[in-house]
Amino acid sequence: MIERAFAEACATQGIVPGTADYAHCMVAVHQSLGQPAVDVFRGLFPDSPGRAEAAALSFERSFRAAVDRTGLSPVPGAEEAITELRRRGVRICVISGLSRRLVGVVLDTLDWWRRVDLALSPEDVPRGCPWPDLMLAAMLRLGVEDVTEAAYVGSTASGIMCGKRAGAGMLAGVLTGGHTRDRLRSAGATHFISEIAELPALLAGEDPPPKRGAAGRVPPQANAPCDAPAPRVP
Repeated sequence: MIERAFAEACATQGIVPGTADYAHCMVAVHQSLGQPAVDVFRGLFPDSPGRAEAAALSFERSFRAAVDRTGLSPVPGAEEAITELRRRGVRICVISGLSRRLVGVVLDTLDWWRRVDLALSPEDVPRGCPWPDLMLAAMLRLGVEDVTEAAYVGSTASGIMCGKRAGAGMLAGVLTGGHTRDRLRSAGATHFISEIAELPALLAGEDPPPKRGAAGRVPPQANAPCDAPAPRVP
């Protein structure tokens, strides 16, 4: 959904499928996953801030329209993992490269406001991912006393770098979307999980739960585009 919204935004700037410019843009978009949309477009249009701003607005509209059209479904196992983490006293912050407005749309659609303690977007800090500002803000607002007692969990290299630069003690790469294991490892990931359902066991140092069968799984194409740092409680 995110990459399609980027593609539609690029099209408003004359960059259409089937062209070399389009291929270049989509490679850059994929490499920049997790970063604020406006920063991605500033990288694509470095000499034209007006085009970057216009493309960012188009991205916002495209993403919202896609949510209105098809809705969102959580990543398989996400709700169960969050429920278990909260049962264990873990405080949870959703960190996203989306605007504050779109983060609200996502959480409203998923009905997740009561499931998380905090949600942050690039508008809440001076700099978005890969800078440490979002993770540091999450730690401060959730009352984390020791940064090494916090974990960052996400599927993008920029998110992992955000957690690393903030000093998080665990940097867990999720392999169900976003970037590859090698890319996440290069960004600083210290642990890997194949799906978010494994997160509670990872934080507790337990064996991961058995893999779920294919029956009843939620289609991944509508996954919510949010990374979730989970400050651990000793």
